[in-house]
Amino acid sequence: MGEARRDGRHPLEVWGHYRTGSGLRRDVPIKDLSESGCRFFDKFSSLLPGMELTLRIETIGPFPATVRWQEEGYVGVQFHQRLYGPTFDHIRLRLAS
Repeated sequence: MGEARRDGRHPLEVWGHYRTGSGLRRDVPIKDLSESGCRFFDKFSSLLPGMELTLRIETIGPFPATVRWQEEGYVGVQFHQRLYGPTFDHIRLRLAS
């Protein structure tokens, strides 16, 4: 499941949603977050590695991302650009409480 990560993941639970090229919105709980990606749960996910999507975390974003892996409903994505430090800290420290 996933290759070596550049950034440490921080466990949290916040809500977000993603959209794929078809534009359909799926609300998902985000479980882990790093500056370069995150993991979320989508029980009926049809996402496959290499697929592109945009992700919002609460009301922040959208963040363009690429699916890196999918296993038993969990999906790991890598952001196209690292999260800006203060944005990452805001999500991790304030939204996840």
